[in-house]
Amino acid sequence: MLDIRLIREHPELVKAGLEKVQCPPTVVDEVLSIDQRRREALHDLETKRAERGRRSKEIGKLPPEERKAACAALGSLGAEISAAEDVAQAVEEEFRRKMLEIPNLPHPDVPVGPDDSANLVVREPGTLAGFDFEPRPHWELGPALGAIDFERGVKVSGSRFYVLTGPGARLQRALISFMLDVHTRDHGYVEVYPPAMVKSDCLVGTGNLPKFGDTMYHDAEEDFWFVPTAEVPVTNLYREEILEGADLPIRHVAYTPCFRRERMSAGRDVRGIKRGHQFDKVEMVKFVPPDRSDEELLSLLDDAEDICRRLGLAHRVVQMCTGDLSFVSAMKYDVEIWAPGCAEWLEVSSCSNFRDFQARRAGIRFRAASGAKPEFVHTLNGSGLALPRVLIGVLETYQQADGSVRVPEALLPYMGGEGILRPVS
Repeated sequence: MLDIRLIREHPELVKAGLEKVQCPPTVVDEVLSIDQRRREALHDLETKRAERGRRSKEIGKLPPEERKAACAALGSLGAEISAAEDVAQAVEEEFRRKMLEIPNLPHPDVPVGPDDSANLVVREPGTLAGFDFEPRPHWELGPALGAIDFERGVKVSGSRFYVLTGPGARLQRALISFMLDVHTRDHGYVEVYPPAMVKSDCLVGTGNLPKFGDTMYHDAEEDFWFVPTAEVPVTNLYREEILEGADLPIRHVAYTPCFRRERMSAGRDVRGIKRGHQFDKVEMVKFVPPDRSDEELLSLLDDAEDICRRLGLAHRVVQMCTGDLSFVSAMKYDVEIWAPGCAEWLEVSSCSNFRDFQARRAGIRFRAASGAKPEFVHTLNGSGLALPRVLIGVLETYQQADGSVRVPEALLPYMGGEGILRPVS
């Protein structure tokens, strides 16, 4: 959520920023109009309450013959106050709804562009894997290895579901454990295992609601939402809290299953396990002082890249332009790995700096020093990394001519020393 004071004091600046992220700048005029009505309604309400207080004090000083009329007038004022409270509440709710619909402003250093065609490849370290045979895609490798069962996944749950079996299930588990260990032991994150279902307020806090309600799964009876990413419950660990400045930065890493409604076009991303309604992900989340968030974003990005480096997966870093930023991001980098069998780059991490956008929605503040006025923290998050695409990268990058797959050296301790996945007979 943007700061309403920023909108009031610098409306043209906000309009210019919103235009860069494809949001009609007229929303600024709309929210300022609502804000004006809100302030007028609150002023009217407070004026009436003050008048009631003044009259109440005076009634006791009146002679008995005048008190009855004064009490009747006070009752009439009470009805006016009740009506004014309804008006103030209604306009306050309208104001909040409108504020929740406004996206974050882009960081000044984000390249300006209309869509993903203007994204910038920041770096592409290393070289792509070479083969002296035609590399196969994972949707061929997986079944041949006894690692992926597409038919039974569809039988159990329908399209866009699959079952990891045998070496596939073990490799997925190994990747999750390896990534958590690297982030906790070497990168300084504290692991948490949060719930996979959250309350609506949590999704409002991270910016998923109200805008993206149709992309998530919801248990209406209990008002539980299945998490689209661990970012949601982890960010909300500190909702409506004031943190101590000495405790910042706070860095958490979490593994959760994730759930999102995938609406694929016919013929687009329909093969294999690249997109599904359920997937696993290791997520990094940071809470930092405002003056450190740019620095912490680069550190977050390097932590995500480090997983690629240790797994020996060719990757690249892409900076999102203004037209391709998410609703909540002020600045965002994607990490993409090369899948030689699919012959395409697959996003495995989006590393974002939200600045104080989420913190305002979730009420997460910190006190820089004892007695100091609380300030909003800056929040950041990034996948570290997202499955099953890392699984795709490993299978396709380390495949051999005979259909076997070598296990990356970093994963050998997690695979019981098993170094080769061989086709089933």
